[in-house]
Amino acid sequence: MVSYYLVGEHLAHSCSPELHRLFGRYDYELRELRPEELGPFLEARSFSGLNVTIPYKQAVIPYLDFLDEQAAAIGAVNTIVNRDGKLWGYNTDFDGMADAIRKLSQSGPTDAAKRSVFSGQKVLILGTGGTSRTALAVSKALGAGETLRVSRTGKDGACTYREAVAQHPDAAWIINCTPAGMNPHLEENPLFFAPPQNCHSERSEESVLFPHLQGVFDCVYNPLRTRLVLASQKRGLPADGGLYMLVKQAAHACELFTGESVTEAQTEQAYKTLRRRQENLVLIGMPGAGKTTVGRLLAAKTGKSFVDLDEEIVQRAGKSIPAIFAESGEAVFRDMESDLIQALSEKGGQVIATGGGTILREENVTRLQQNGRLIFLDRPLAALRPTADRPLGDTTEKLQQLYETRYPAYLAAADLVLDASLHSEQLAEMLAAQ
Repeated sequence: MVSYYLVGEHLAHSCSPELHRLFGRYDYELRELRPEELGPFLEARSFSGLNVTIPYKQAVIPYLDFLDEQAAAIGAVNTIVNRDGKLWGYNTDFDGMADAIRKLSQSGPTDAAKRSVFSGQKVLILGTGGTSRTALAVSKALGAGETLRVSRTGKDGACTYREAVAQHPDAAWIINCTPAGMNPHLEENPLFFAPPQNCHSERSEESVLFPHLQGVFDCVYNPLRTRLVLASQKRGLPADGGLYMLVKQAAHACELFTGESVTEAQTEQAYKTLRRRQENLVLIGMPGAGKTTVGRLLAAKTGKSFVDLDEEIVQRAGKSIPAIFAESGEAVFRDMESDLIQALSEKGGQVIATGGGTILREENVTRLQQNGRLIFLDRPLAALRPTADRPLGDTTEKLQQLYETRYPAYLAAADLVLDASLHSEQLAEMLAAQ
C-alpha cells in the first residue's frame, strides 16, 4: 500500500516519484488535490508521509500538530510526517536550496565560506509565494546583505519588476521562486516583466538588466534549463535550475520519513541518474555527419527514445524533403521543423538527430537546450559527400558553402564537440558513458 505522496494541484510533469524510487526505501506517488480536497485529505491522515508543493506549502500549516522551528520561521512546509496519528511539518526546501546555491557558487569547503556565499551582497527573490519565504531564509543564512522580493503587483512589501530594475541595478544574485518558465510554459522568463515598455527583444532584455549579477538560481527544474537560466548562462554567469535542489530536499525528506541517513554519495548518484534520464541528447552537425546513425546506436545504449527530425517531417508531410523544398520552399520546411522542435522540447529522455540547418534559427537552439545537451558531431569537410536527398547539399560546391557558413553556428550552439571522424559505434559508446 502506497503511503508516501507528493500533494499539489498540478503534478503532471513532476519527477518526484522517480526520484524517491532512486532512494529505494518506499513506494511514492503523486496525489493531485483541488483546494477543497486538501483539508479532508490531511484530516483523514491515511498516509505515512507527504511532500507538499505549489500551491499548498502554507495552506497545510493549520492542519499540523507540530511545526519544526525552521519551518515555522519560514512560514512554509514542504514535508509532513505522520507519527502515531500526529502530523509534523518541516521545510527541507531550505537545505536543498542552500546546498544548490553553494554548489552553483563554487564556494570554499569551510563552513564559514559556505555561510558567506552572498558576502553581504544584494539578492533579488522573484515571487512572493511559499518558496520565496524559503529563499529569504536561505539568503540570510548565506550572508546576504539585503534581500528584496519582486512581483508583478508589488504587493505584500515586494517591489515590482520595473522598480527592481530602476532602483536595484546593483543586485548580485537572483533567485527565481515563480513558476514562470515551468513546463508547459517554456517560453516564459520572469525578467520579461521587468524592462521598460519600449524594450521587447530577449537579447536587449538580458543585456541591460542587472549588469552586476554574479549568479542566478531558478527553482524550476522542469525544464532542466529555463529561459532565465539559458539567458544568464549566455552572459557567462553561473546559473542553474532546481533539479539539484529537488534531489537534496528529497534526500532530507527521505531521512525524515525513514529515520535513516542518506549519504552525499547516494544523493549525488541520484542527481546524476535523474538528470541523465531527463536530459535529451541532441545531435547537431552537417548533413552526412552521421547524426542518424550515431543517434540510433545511442538510443539503443541509453534506453532513450529516438527521433530523427528530417524523417519525422517527411512522415508528417507525406512527401520527401526535396519535394517540400520544390513545392513550398525552404521557409515552409523550416517552419515545419520549428513546430516539431517546439513539441519535442517539452519532453525529456530522447535522442534527437537534427537536420543540418536546424541551428540556423536561434529559437530552435534555445528550445532544444531547455531539456537537452547539444552535441556537435564535427566531421571534416573532406569526409562529407553531397547527396540528392539534401536540396541544399546536393553538390560539392553547395556542401562547401554550407560548411563554411554553418560551422561557427554549430560551435556556438554546442555544449559538447566530438570528432565525428571516429567510428559511429565508438561515438555512441562515448556519449552513453557520460
